[in-house]
Amino acid sequence: MKKFMFILCFLFFHFIFSYAGDKLESDIIKTSEGDLKMTFVGHGTLLFEFGDMVIHIDPVSRYASYDSMPKADLILITHEHGDHLDKEAIEKISTNKTKYVLTQICAERLGKGTVMKNGDSKEINGLTIEAVPAYNIVHKRGNGEPYHPKGNGNGYVIHFGDKKVYVAGDTENIPEMADLKDIYCAFLPMNLPYTMSPEMAADAAKKIRPEILYPYHYGSTDTNELVKLLEKEKDIELRIRQLQ
Repeated sequence: MKKFMFILCFLFFHFIFSYAGDKLESDIIKTSEGDLKMTFVGHGTLLFEFGDMVIHIDPVSRYASYDSMPKADLILITHEHGDHLDKEAIEKISTNKTKYVLTQICAERLGKGTVMKNGDSKEINGLTIEAVPAYNIVHKRGNGEPYHPKGNGNGYVIHFGDKKVYVAGDTENIPEMADLKDIYCAFLPMNLPYTMSPEMAADAAKKIRPEILYPYHYGSTDTNELVKLLEKEKDIELRIRQLQ
């Protein structure tokens, strides 16, 4: 009897903690074509739901249980590193109708998908998607190679009705950001040494001037530093969200 009760208690608490671990924060943005629900999964991993469409960005198993995630109509992959490209997670949310947008290196590793290079623009599932540069200038490996060489990775600008959402991928505050116009929402990475410092992220935000800024991929970086750096930029709403 005691053993039976122990098992019941174990299963109960396992369920409670598993459920709590999968409880993710979401925001809803109003667009001219309906609501865009944005769920903050972890690190560089995001989930967008727009109408009947489910869009996963850089799905990675270590940040969520993809057994219980909604199946993808569209998956966007920014680059080939293991914390952004995870075949196991991709397979769990794929169907025979899922489309993939990714870089050349990612397509070679995954064996499928629509390749977009920096500067490309395509309409996929009724959405205009632009691939923009994402790379390092300052931060490099010991051999002098940038953590993210120019041309290897993508950021994506996705048009949801009248709102443009910029998911930067792994990048620094590169000059090309000044060319991005009318960005409503921007997701900027802030995780040294691989992406940006708070100072770099603040500079990027001032170049892009989104209405809403989400730091993401921020690891142990103190997001309060970014708050201080942007406190005078009243036209940029900074939103800090929990990432697993």
